[in-house]
Amino acid sequence: MTEDIPGARMRAALAMQSKEAHLMVAACPSRAVLSHLTSRWAVLVLVLLLSGTKRFSELRRQVGGVSEKMLAQTLDALCSDGFVLRQAYLVIPPKVEYSLTPLGREAAERLAVLVDWIEDNYPRIEQARAGLAQGSPADLAA
Repeated sequence: MTEDIPGARMRAALAMQSKEAHLMVAACPSRAVLSHLTSRWAVLVLVLLLSGTKRFSELRRQVGGVSEKMLAQTLDALCSDGFVLRQAYLVIPPKVEYSLTPLGREAAERLAVLVDWIEDNYPRIEQARAGLAQGSPADLAA
């Protein structure tokens, strides 16, 4: 039994712990994933991809304000993390399509709930902003 080996239980616990995400720990590598997933552009791209496969130019057109460089970086990060699948076709002109992986679909569905909540509650958010600008945060707590 491994329990008879000195420190085996501790090493097993540490091994299990290293495979888990601990976002509150400064050195946790899952923080990079959180950063990629919750960036402004990633949220918008993932929610758009819920409706199906899209080409780079479609995404660029539909995500207002994103530069080509930022969209490319965002897509690279999402592909690296396993949320988005990049499919390149060997045709002229080159054709590249992006779609959600099953993991990406799970994340995008959760983000879509947040996006919907923000859109539904934007008037309240604006009201809160106006209240803070006038210096009355106590009114907002009620």
